[in-house]
Amino acid sequence: MEIIAHGIDLVDCPRIAKMLDDHGQRFLDRVFTPAEQAYARSHKKNMVEKLSGRFAAKEAILKLIGTGWRGKIAWTDIEVINNDLGQPQVTLCGEVKEHATRMGITAVSVSITHAADFAIASAVAITHK
Repeated sequence: MEIIAHGIDLVDCPRIAKMLDDHGQRFLDRVFTPAEQAYARSHKKNMVEKLSGRFAAKEAILKLIGTGWRGKIAWTDIEVINNDLGQPQVTLCGEVKEHATRMGITAVSVSITHAADFAIASAVAITHK
């Protein structure tokens, strides 16, 4: 196992709250998978922080593959869902998965933390040689 790339991102939670207020379900559907939306809704007290953390994770992953958000990449090409222990797990599909495969990435590990105003995520690309 070898780490081949790293990405990190910081999100201003009030910015995500504004996007949610301004665009509602259209914003949610464009950026988050149904499972990510369900997870955030299950945490009503801090739904915005949960969404912000996933947004930061997606940005961090786009940084580690070196593309940013462009071309045919969709936000929903990246899904971040917690396992039974609460650890975030990453699933890639579409254009993001194609880029990752070309880079030799076999897994992405992500860590997310958040407070009232900020969420941060760190993502590491792993290859199994």
